[in-house]
This record gives sequence, structure tokens and C-alpha cells, in this order.
Amino acid sequence: MKGKVTVVARVRALPGLEEQVREELLLLVAETRKEAGCLNYDLHRSADDPGLFLFYENWESLAHLERHAESAHIQAFRARSKELLAEPTEITLWEMVSAAV
Repeated sequence: MKGKVTVVARVRALPGLEEQVREELLLLVAETRKEAGCLNYDLHRSADDPGLFLFYENWESLAHLERHAESAHIQAFRARSKELLAEPTEITLWEMVSAAV
């Protein structure tokens, strides 16, 4: 993958832990936005399901994203996620195709 990378990550909180997960994810936002190569790192919550969160991220390159995945704050969240999340985080990578049109 060349150039900018877009990530969509879907996170589902365990029932009853929605607000705790929201707070944990907001901490990730604060730390991640300081990282080199982070163009945006935006957290969304489903309007219909308070336990469903979505990250929309853009990175300068795949290498920047890979460094993010190994960062201390992401590793710490992954370690805690088994106690907080109802299912594994679903992460998909995207590349923009409309920029050339």
C-alpha cells in the first residue's frame, strides 16, 4: 500500500461497560493524535447502539500505522480489551481512489 492509509476500526463494549470503554478510547485519541504520521484519529459512537464505537483514521503511510500499532498506549489497551470488549476489534484498511478523479 503506497501513500496515505485510511483505517476503520469497529469496537464493541461489553454490556454495562459502555462508558468505561468510551473513556478508555478517548485516552487513545489523545495519545494517538500526538504520533508522527497521524493525520486524523476520530472516535464515533453509534447513534443507535451506545456500545458500538468506530474509529476513522488517516495515516501518512503504512509504516506510520505500523508504528502506531506497536505504541505503548495501543498495546496497553489491547491487554485490557479482553475485560472491556464483547468481541475482537474489527480493523480494515482502505486507500482513497477518488483523489485521482
